[in-house]
Amino acid sequence: MSEPLRCREPAVATTQVDDAHVRVTRWDFNPGAETGWHRHGWLYVVVPVTDGTLLVELPGGETMTAELNAGVAYTRLAGVEHNVVNGGTAPLSFVETEVKAWPG
Repeated sequence: MSEPLRCREPAVATTQVDDAHVRVTRWDFNPGAETGWHRHGWLYVVVPVTDGTLLVELPGGETMTAELNAGVAYTRLAGVEHNVVNGGTAPLSFVETEVKAWPG
């Protein structure tokens, strides 16, 4: 049996910097909005702009939640695959910096 089709509002991605070394994207989510399934090709750092609750959908049907605290950064290695959903009742935002290259 396949999973039912879901239709969620997309989160809004605004690229702030995209050069040879980094890509910086601000993500803005209404309640229930999602990034869509994606795999990170580079190590990345996330800095929440607002507090909030993420629902993270993982391969194989697993899910987890993560609490965001404004200004408290976290990092993940390249290769992470997921769909990120605003699991709360208020809008949320974060800035994601993907590290493309290590100069020097």
